[in-house]
Amino acid sequence: MTTTLADDTSVRPTAHSGRRSPLRWAAVAVPSVAAVVYTVLTRGLTGDLHYVLAALRTGRAAGWSPSEVFTHRPFFYRWFVALLDRLAFFGGTAVREAVMNAAGVLLAAAAAYALHTALLRRSTPREAALTAGATGLALALAPRNDFLQPEWTAVVLTVFAVAAALGPRRPWPAALLAALPLGLAVMMKYSTAATAAIGVLLVYAVDWGRAVRVTLVGIPAALALFGLSTFAGTREWQWTEDMPQINQSALSRTGIHPHFILDRTVDFLADRAVTSPVLLLAPGALLLVLTRVRGRLRRTELLVIAALIGLAAQAVVVVQGNWFLYHGAQMPVVAAVVWGVAVGGARRSPPWCFGAVSLLYGALPVVYAQLPGRFQRPWEVWAAGLVALLAAGVDVLCEKRLRNRSAVLVALSGVVLLAASIWPGSPHLVLHGKVTVTGAGYLEQQRRTAEEVDRIAAELPPGAPVLYLAFGETAYDLDHPARCRYPIATFLQRTRYLPDVAELKSFKENADCVDHDPAPYAVLERPWFQPGHVDPELWRRVTAVYDCPPGSPGERLVLCVRR
Repeated sequence: MTTTLADDTSVRPTAHSGRRSPLRWAAVAVPSVAAVVYTVLTRGLTGDLHYVLAALRTGRAAGWSPSEVFTHRPFFYRWFVALLDRLAFFGGTAVREAVMNAAGVLLAAAAAYALHTALLRRSTPREAALTAGATGLALALAPRNDFLQPEWTAVVLTVFAVAAALGPRRPWPAALLAALPLGLAVMMKYSTAATAAIGVLLVYAVDWGRAVRVTLVGIPAALALFGLSTFAGTREWQWTEDMPQINQSALSRTGIHPHFILDRTVDFLADRAVTSPVLLLAPGALLLVLTRVRGRLRRTELLVIAALIGLAAQAVVVVQGNWFLYHGAQMPVVAAVVWGVAVGGARRSPPWCFGAVSLLYGALPVVYAQLPGRFQRPWEVWAAGLVALLAAGVDVLCEKRLRNRSAVLVALSGVVLLAASIWPGSPHLVLHGKVTVTGAGYLEQQRRTAEEVDRIAAELPPGAPVLYLAFGETAYDLDHPARCRYPIATFLQRTRYLPDVAELKSFKENADCVDHDPAPYAVLERPWFQPGHVDPELWRRVTAVYDCPPGSPGERLVLCVRR
């Protein structure tokens, strides 16, 4: 049985390794389960998920199905979140979010199990277990910013697709089986086509013939799914055209500026590595993999594939132009895959120096967040990546001198590494190397927002419909029904940045919510909507229908009453 990438038939499971008790691996399994359970109970959901859930819930109360309500997300992703929300139909906010977290973790576990089953046909049991296990943990223990986002969901679907492409013995049935999850991965956000492409490249690294077949079948499948979405949602094509127009930072608006893109990429990757330090181990893991590959041509091929994967992962971030950390949600999962192959496929002895650095970097996010601001700089993060690369180099030089030993301790270091982002003191947001808020700080911000919303809720009759001139976080906490297929006034708010948004058809439909069968109340979030900066005609229509008090200094939300 060969390793997944090495094509090295000299590497086979030894009789000695086969006699080792599986109980050794409980040392890895038990902490993994404990970390996952802790995460399910404490992670909660990020503000972007609150936005989508608020739009779906308040829109559903107004009679709109997920097919017909605007959430700034495509058709299939809306239905994915709506189905998760239906599972969480009981209890308070904390309970419902824990149920959604548990459902997401089960999806990640199912994807990892499918990958493990597929890899067992092509690799040693240890390599299959560590590669699939690292993939599953990277998904289940993803940072709050990533979890259940379209990018994260696309990665889960892509893992299913890779497993389907590599698992069955016959290549064409395997390609057909992989087509649906691969097409759905594209449909999560359209930009997630890059994630699907990364999956195809990973299949290519193992079996190029299957990768070609998956591509030939997957592209028509994605197009068919898009056609289905435009047929099932009456405005899906319109929203597909209009949504890119409300992003003031998109590459289509700003143009291509190579120097800025390069500088920003360097900072972004450092920021992303602070929240997911497994990225710092990726170059070293790639070195470990390449050194056991036979043949210069094969090594060159894998190196080119790795470069293409890196470019595809970063291209998604560059094209969208917002440089949000969750746009790179696929990066730590790919890094975890390479980490698992590097450790699980080790020839003689696990990479102990590399494992020691993995263990230390499990504490990196919490330690980094506590550093004074002057020490939080991107180059220091890149230096940490260099240390990991050097550790891998030491393991390469010393490999022949070490006896074959169990990989359990190194695998355990991987659990610590992948759990790094879930602790309260780990960064929630990082910008240009500076930690702007930790996980605990973010949850505190959410509590303060909920308290302010409670003040507005006390002034509203139970169940009264509301026009939300506020961000999704407010609508999520208030949870009063809307009367519009645009529950969150995103198109209206964007005119504060982009006046030409007022020419879009979706803007006009959104604006009609103000004075066509208007709700008896409106909630105005002044820092977000900013009355003096949105389209003047729009604000005239708002004030003609609603009486909005000026609000006291520092008051973020005000309740407007229909005249």
